[in-house]
Amino acid sequence: MQTVQMKAARFYIALNAKGLGLIAALIGVAWIFSGIYKVQPEEQGVVLRFGKWIDTTESGLHYHLPYPFDTVLFPKVTQVNELKLGRTRASSADSSNSHDDQMLTGDENIVEADCVVFWKVKDAGRYLFQIKNPEQAIKIAAESALREVIGRTPIQAAMSDKRQQIADETKQLLQVLLDNELSGIYVTQVQLQRVDPPVAVIDAFNDVQRARADQERARNEAEAYHNDILPRARGEASHIIQDAEAYKTQAVNLAEGEAKSFLSVYQSYAQAKDVTAWRLYLQSVDAVLKKSGKVIIDSSGKGVSGVVPYMSVSEKNANSTTNANNTATSGETKK
Repeated sequence: MQTVQMKAARFYIALNAKGLGLIAALIGVAWIFSGIYKVQPEEQGVVLRFGKWIDTTESGLHYHLPYPFDTVLFPKVTQVNELKLGRTRASSADSSNSHDDQMLTGDENIVEADCVVFWKVKDAGRYLFQIKNPEQAIKIAAESALREVIGRTPIQAAMSDKRQQIADETKQLLQVLLDNELSGIYVTQVQLQRVDPPVAVIDAFNDVQRARADQERARNEAEAYHNDILPRARGEASHIIQDAEAYKTQAVNLAEGEAKSFLSVYQSYAQAKDVTAWRLYLQSVDAVLKKSGKVIIDSSGKGVSGVVPYMSVSEKNANSTTNANNTATSGETKK
């Protein structure tokens, strides 16, 4: 009887030993397979060995040494985060009086600028272990980049047509700064919200802007007057020059004609001096007598007893008119 009991006890002991071994084997297999892990599409796997970052894995199935050797973190990498800089960070009245937002422009004017930075994680391992405070690092780098870009841009351009260019240049420079720090952060967009003069000098700035607008308007009016008066002055000058050229041509032609006439007379005089002199004398006397109202006859001429007055046709008509008037007047008196 004892022998049977002893055999039964030995059997149970052997059976328990095999069961424990099987259980231990199963536990070991489960422990080994516990190193299999899956990374979702919106995540990255950050593998830590004894708490130290050793690898970063993309989406899919992967394996790491079972716990406690390795552990895996799964930070989101597709989520876009937002960081506001400037007055947009706070709505309190004190924020409007802060000098943190004030920046110096390329033409040495002071402005206040606000922007919003949109970013996401591109390398989860670097994001978690290379920088202690990612948002603070982004804030400092973004302010530095924005100040540098504003610092080489004139105030008028910064407040008007160069706003998008400033935002793009700030994004590029911010990405360079973050990459230099191995931050594992990707900047998706920078939006420039506001670029204005400080509140304390806004009235003076507006006065300056109005003065510049008046100056620009006066310059445009002067340009318009210049464009109007200059062509007209050139036209008048051209007309005067043409008249002078015509007068010059006329005077030269007249002088040349008189010179040719004088030369012709001189040639005739040279060929027959007496005849030419007598002809010139007669022409002169004729020109003088045409202007005289009397004809003078030489008293020494034969058959001539004295001076005979010469009555022209105009004088005769005048005398006839006078006699007719006198006759009419006397007739009326008789009546």
